[in-house]
Amino acid sequence: MEKPKKEKKEIGAELGKLEKIVQWFEAQDQIDVEEGLKRVKEGAELIKDLKQKIRKVENEFEEIKKDLSDDVE
Repeated sequence: MEKPKKEKKEIGAELGKLEKIVQWFEAQDQIDVEEGLKRVKEGAELIKDLKQKIRKVENEFEEIKKDLSDDVE
């Protein structure tokens, strides 16, 4: 069951990167448009990747739940 731990670490790391992007925007008095666009693009890619990883983890949890339900019956 090493895979869920790896996914959790990857999700946590990517959430950390998103948080840094948010903090960067919050810290700016005036935003450099080019740098802001670069960070928005990076954030969008992170969000897309996170959605995919979260769906994968959710599917794994559903499989485990189903297996447990089958064992109880």
